[in-house]
This record gives sequence, C-alpha cells and structure tokens, in this order.
Amino acid sequence: MARSEHTRERILEAAYKLFRRRGYGRVTMDDIAAEARLTKRTLYHHFHSKDQLLAQVLDAQHRLALQAFRTFGDQLSGSAEAVVEGMFRALAVWADTPRWAGSGFTRLVIELADLPGHPARLIARRHKAQLERHLGELLERSGVQQARELARAIWLLSEGAISLILVHGDRGYSAAASEAANALVRHYRDKHQFPHR
Repeated sequence: MARSEHTRERILEAAYKLFRRRGYGRVTMDDIAAEARLTKRTLYHHFHSKDQLLAQVLDAQHRLALQAFRTFGDQLSGSAEAVVEGMFRALAVWADTPRWAGSGFTRLVIELADLPGHPARLIARRHKAQLERHLGELLERSGVQQARELARAIWLLSEGAISLILVHGDRGYSAAASEAANALVRHYRDKHQFPHR
C-alpha cells in the first residue's frame, strides 16, 4: 500500500472510531488529526472538510458492513422462521458487545436530520436499502412470496429493536422483535400460501 493510501486509511479509521463513539457534531478535525497522529495540514491534504470525510467514512463502512451481512446471510438457511430467528439472535449477540452503540448509520442520519441533502445521508439511505434488499433475497430463497414487502416489515422491526435496545439497555427487545417478525411470516404464509420448510 502506498504511503498516501496508508495515511488516508489511518484518517478514515480514526474518524470512524471518533464519529461512532462521540457523534459527528462533537468531533472536530483537530480531534481526528490527533487520533490519527497526523498534522491538521496532512488531514486537510486528504480531506477538504469534515463533511467530505464523514461521507468517505460511511462509504468505506458501507462496503464492509454489506459484505459482513452477505457473509452472515450465507449462514442463514432453511425456513423463513429460521432466517428471522438467526437474524435477531445475531442482533442480541451484537448488542451484547462492550460499549455497543447501535447502528452508526442510523445514529449519524438522525444527527444530520436537518441536512436532507448531506452526502452522508444519501450513503446511509443506500446502505439501509441494500441490507433490506439482501434480507428480501434471503426470504425469497426460503420460499417466501412477496419477499420484498415482508423484508421491509422485518427490517422495520430490526431497526426498532436496535433503537430500543440502545434506549433501555435491554437485549430482550431482540427476542420480542423476532417473535413479531415470525408472526408476520405466518401471516404472509397464510395470505400467500408459500411453503413451510
């Protein structure tokens, strides 16, 4: 890796760590330069603004998170219920990690709610849409008809569970969301007559 590319990666890692821990608004370019152990001049050589840096951080994290979700999805098979249970079980495990802070994409979009055209919001929207679409593909593979519609409802439960686990510190919301999602699966099965596997 070229030195310039290595420096850029250091900056992205430092910025991601700080944005995730403290939020976008409370992190300055001085903070990022200090975390990356670089001069502010070097930081601005690679990124002209904090907005540009945030967009690049989210773009890099989007690629990593999408690949991780696809890899995780490869482990989910069988019935739609099995897919749902595996997904929410993984959420409970993720939420049990030290200093868990929920979805960085969701937190940052909420923080940028008054800036609808911000590039970070566009990246987060694309990220969430691709994860939801991938869930739809998993459900379709398990035999679900109207899989995209069901994936949207289950994704809504997932995002709600993440938010409430963050608010209450109670991973039980993952199990409650799993139960509600499987009730939706049963409803869709009755409505569309797809097979139970």
